[in-house]
Amino acid sequence: MRKSIGARFLIVGLLTLLMFIPLFFVSDIVQSRKTYSQITLREVGREWGGDQVIAGPMLVIPVEETVDRTEREAVINPDTGEVVLDADGSPRQRQVTRKVTVNRDPIYVYPGRFDVNIDTQTQIRRRGIFSVPVYQAGIDMGFDFPWDQIAAQAVNEEVILWDRAELILSLSSNAALRGQAVLTVDGTEVPLEPIASADNEAGIMAALGDPRGKADYALTLGANGAQSFQIAPVGRQTAVTISSDWPHPSFRGAFLPDGSEISEEGFSATWTIPHLARTLPQMTRENYIQTLRYSMAFGVDFIEPNDFYQKSFRAANYSILFIALTFLTVLLVEKGAERPAHPVQYILIGLAQSIFVLLMVAYSEQIGFGPAYALSAGATIALLTFFGAVGLKLGRRTAVLGVMLLVLYGVLYLILRSADYALLAGASLSFVALAATMFFTRNEDWYGPEGSGLFARKRKATEPKTPAQP
Repeated sequence: MRKSIGARFLIVGLLTLLMFIPLFFVSDIVQSRKTYSQITLREVGREWGGDQVIAGPMLVIPVEETVDRTEREAVINPDTGEVVLDADGSPRQRQVTRKVTVNRDPIYVYPGRFDVNIDTQTQIRRRGIFSVPVYQAGIDMGFDFPWDQIAAQAVNEEVILWDRAELILSLSSNAALRGQAVLTVDGTEVPLEPIASADNEAGIMAALGDPRGKADYALTLGANGAQSFQIAPVGRQTAVTISSDWPHPSFRGAFLPDGSEISEEGFSATWTIPHLARTLPQMTRENYIQTLRYSMAFGVDFIEPNDFYQKSFRAANYSILFIALTFLTVLLVEKGAERPAHPVQYILIGLAQSIFVLLMVAYSEQIGFGPAYALSAGATIALLTFFGAVGLKLGRRTAVLGVMLLVLYGVLYLILRSADYALLAGASLSFVALAATMFFTRNEDWYGPEGSGLFARKRKATEPKTPAQP
């Protein structure tokens, strides 16, 4: 069997499948480290301000109505002031109709024009070995309200309480607000207050008074945030511009930008959203703020693209391919050797390449992906080349193993650096490796010498015996 390359090939194939076991545990370790990293990112981000979603502003105008209300009440003797009793001793009652004033659903009015300019400056916060990108956002809003159409929302005998109108802006967290928050109406500053809510609803409000005749609103805010920034398209015509020094934006939400410019110095993106693109009435008696926040908001994620945990997980997925190619190389270059590689030696080679992924993760957390990959790959290549020389006794053929490992780990680096072309590179490498194997083994006698090997040919009785070689 030792002389049958076909039998050895099958054994090596089984050993390759066995390598799925250590690679499974390696992948599990990488995933657990990534989960720990994500927990840290969320904690630091939440302490800084967290994901920011802005919905508003909207105008809220109370409405009341005077109605007739019929009630039953006890009959009181005007002389004695006592309750009059019936013959059975129960209190005598009568129906009384009074006019009472009751609150009706308020009128919610969204802006006609809504122009927003957002400028963010990012910085890196660290906790332990992890780095978390956070930002400080300067938000400038300009808007107006169609106050001349509000009166049509009142029905029956409802009365609009114009002087109690309020401006509401919904936020993810009031704790994220930094710097000054300034609201001006036609050039006059209006005080802002936090929303007092038993439901922990976050946001700010302003008592505007009568909004009729007021045309120009401007709101300036400063806010901290992490990971993402989103805003809801509350205007009948919404125009939003977001700019930042972060070079890796990921646009998200209900609407993608009309255009964007991305460079190493940062990005700029613009959105223009007409009212027909929203399923939202301009004036309504229902509060659509939650719909705005969770269904219509759009914006950008501040992400680290293709982080080293993603690279390491991808490396673990591709490791079985590289282990198989290494096994195949050893099998072919040792052809004709008096002492072929033992299955235990193949297992040691596979374990070394599995540990490469762990080395890459451990060093990446400390020194970054590029240096960590160079150090881990260099150590693995040196170890396997040394093992080929002194353990497998490959002699001058050790150079073939070393060159093959250099090519493999060079290709793996290219695969890991580009998530978009990883599958293309991996599939192409697999095809080239298979084609090369088929070419170099085209003249192999897979059965081995007569009478040896698991699949050796049996000599027919009529065939003359081959004379022994002197």
